[in-house]
Amino acid sequence: MAVEWSGLKAKLNEVGTGGIVGMCVVAPNGERWSHNGDRQFGAASTVKIPLMVEIFRGIDRGERTLADPYVLRDEDRAAGSGVMLHMSAGDTLTLWDLLYLTISISDNTATNLLIRMAGMDAVNATMRELGMPNSVLAREMKGRPAIEGEGENWATANDYANVMLSILNGTAASADSCAKMLDLLSKQQNARRIARYLPESSDIRWGSKTGSVTGVTNDVGFVTSSAGTVVIAVFCENFPDQHVGEYVIGALARAAFVATGVVEPTYTS
Repeated sequence: MAVEWSGLKAKLNEVGTGGIVGMCVVAPNGERWSHNGDRQFGAASTVKIPLMVEIFRGIDRGERTLADPYVLRDEDRAAGSGVMLHMSAGDTLTLWDLLYLTISISDNTATNLLIRMAGMDAVNATMRELGMPNSVLAREMKGRPAIEGEGENWATANDYANVMLSILNGTAASADSCAKMLDLLSKQQNARRIARYLPESSDIRWGSKTGSVTGVTNDVGFVTSSAGTVVIAVFCENFPDQHVGEYVIGALARAAFVATGVVEPTYTS
């Protein structure tokens, strides 16, 4: 049965007027709906998804293991989100620790270590292979938008729906690596965006990677129930602040849940 997208379109017209929204939703039957789906937005930390994929591809190739240790140095610390900025030089973390910190709490120091480990060129090549022609990793995390003379990390909703689908269907890397990536995404600690109106239920699994920087509020993820899996990618630009952006993402995700029938959302704020 075809998905009825009219409610989602109406919600976008209602909540999306204060800024610019790019969105892609893929229903359980594979039907796709997008708005500004190929428009480039600042990726912020959503770029950590394809980075994660390339790290796991390296594991699949035998180049590294999740148990590999890394000893933190003073010069490693990066501004912005995360906890490693406040950890002591000499602390030892495993590659799994770095991946967890990168995805679950969006640690910029951990992310930059992974970028150096994987290499930007390799991450961008992987993005092309994953069906992400309009997105790019151009710089490390700095906790701010790019300034003059720097490249910017760009993303589109369609591209990021593609990478999420490739992880879900087990083709982004090996099946085991994809399962581990879903586990990491499911440890997301920010439940104020795609998961904002999800009921607390053991029958529902969700995961996502948020992205936030001045003027940008993003989330890319999935929600699975007995009715199937929906993929949602939302990029918001120029809303008054992050609180508004998070509300917009939550409201649009709730409309996507209703349209696709994956879950009956809550209506509390």
